[in-house]
Amino acid sequence: MAMDGLAPSTPLLLSGVLLDLIFGDPRYGLHPVRLVGRSLAATEKFLRRYGWQGHAAGCALLFILVFTWVFIPCALVMYLHKRHAGAAVFIHVVLVYTLLALRDLLDHVRAVKQPAARGDLPAARAAIGLIVGRDIDRMDLSACRRAAIESLSENFVDGFLAALFWYVLLGLPGMLLFKVISTMDSMIGYKTPRYLRFGWCGARLDDLLVYVPARLAWFILGLAALPFPECSPRNGWRIGLLQHAIVPGPNSGWSEATMAGLLRKRLLGPIWKDGELVTTIWLGRAEDAEAGTDNDLTQAMSLIKAASVISVLLSAVLLSGGLIRQRWF
Repeated sequence: MAMDGLAPSTPLLLSGVLLDLIFGDPRYGLHPVRLVGRSLAATEKFLRRYGWQGHAAGCALLFILVFTWVFIPCALVMYLHKRHAGAAVFIHVVLVYTLLALRDLLDHVRAVKQPAARGDLPAARAAIGLIVGRDIDRMDLSACRRAAIESLSENFVDGFLAALFWYVLLGLPGMLLFKVISTMDSMIGYKTPRYLRFGWCGARLDDLLVYVPARLAWFILGLAALPFPECSPRNGWRIGLLQHAIVPGPNSGWSEATMAGLLRKRLLGPIWKDGELVTTIWLGRAEDAEAGTDNDLTQAMSLIKAASVISVLLSAVLLSGGLIRQRWF
């Protein structure tokens, strides 16, 4: 099938990744993810006004968002590709740049790391409160660093690897579709009375789209640890296999458990939410020390950077070899 201007491209992918590393996530009102979020909120309000709030309403929301933020942008790129190829390339690169949020993830973790390194607990709590949904007033500096490592591991998959995976497999439409569903999951994918049925569609589809990338992360993170003598790839793969199901959900445990094994430290531990102790379970070997030092967080960031490089290089090899393009495009 012809998908002029939409097919995955090694040069365009590398250009988008490079822009992200140099400039980070752009802060402007027309950011694609912010636009999806605003339209989601407006559409939800409209549907609920007319009594639509069950499973069918959630599916209708998905259809509206996919039409608005996948079909229309892709049709625009294809049209521009025929009329002005340079404009189509520009839009393609900008979308890849803004939808691969690696630098933003690392910046959020640095915002925790820096005050924690100087012993500023209030600032570290405020920074970690922006990326995790737990009671920060009960967290010491070690707990703040552990939460940052857990978020880094999970969001490496959700915010970067999965988007990259669907770009390689289905080009720009795949990346846009993933981001629409991921935004739905983050905004309405909760098991609360309000969203249990309405958010079901987005939450389940997000689980499906992240299923393979989460398991790829298990393998890639182990590879990324090979150059680091303090880490243990073998232990990471072992703990990832044995303990991934400890974390709720089908996907996030793969990267978090693997990270605990690679660092040879324990993650999770006591977590409070809305005044209640929701878990006391640890990831990692019982004989390992609790994670939470500055070096642990530094090591985790290095592993994620190395894993990201491996992911991009593997993607470039697949695309440059024509293995994906020949099959789908």
